[in-house]
Amino acid sequence: MKTLKVGVCLMAASLLCGCNPLMVASVTNLKSAVTGPDDLEVTAAQVAEVRYPQIKLTTPSGSGVLALVREREDLQFWVASGKQVLLLRDGLAVRSIGLGTEGDLDGTRLSDAAPFKRGLHQVTDGYTSQRWIDLYKGQEVGLIVHSRFSRKSMETLEILNKEYAVLRVDERIDVPAIGLRATNRYWVDPVDGFIVQSEQQLTSQLRVKIVQLTPDRRHVP
Repeated sequence: MKTLKVGVCLMAASLLCGCNPLMVASVTNLKSAVTGPDDLEVTAAQVAEVRYPQIKLTTPSGSGVLALVREREDLQFWVASGKQVLLLRDGLAVRSIGLGTEGDLDGTRLSDAAPFKRGLHQVTDGYTSQRWIDLYKGQEVGLIVHSRFSRKSMETLEILNKEYAVLRVDERIDVPAIGLRATNRYWVDPVDGFIVQSEQQLTSQLRVKIVQLTPDRRHVP
């Protein structure tokens, strides 16, 4: 797969360090040990002080806030002030840098039938597709991921004291080459399919929770 250039994003991370205490705290929490880091408390006022759209990211080793510092067509570059990077394409995590203690997701290639582009709000119950992933560390390149989607019920999410009516869609994934089976969960806007919150298994050891803190600010200003 083509190597993605993230140097500009890593440089942008240095600018985030001085934004406010929230961004500094995110560095500490994301670097916490797996033995039980404190959850990062986020307020609407802290989020409003940062000019970029933001997400809260929770991993097995901690939680932190990442800012959207670059977009390349449908590819978004989310960066923490500690230089951790998460790349999202239509809400799906396609690459991570500095997040996996046992290795990161190094790349993702979607099939034409993948439903993320047109929006998960349109996916039918039982729909199947596939994608291919590369894993950082080891020789795992081009591993096939089989997906099966299930439409669930409408739910209400509360994010920074605001409520959002969302449709939950589950994705059962199977990666036979490494014996990985897991269920990803997506909470999507039922009108346009925007993924407001998700839980995604990126590698055997790395599972992330992504919460859009600024769902009304979907692009870099």
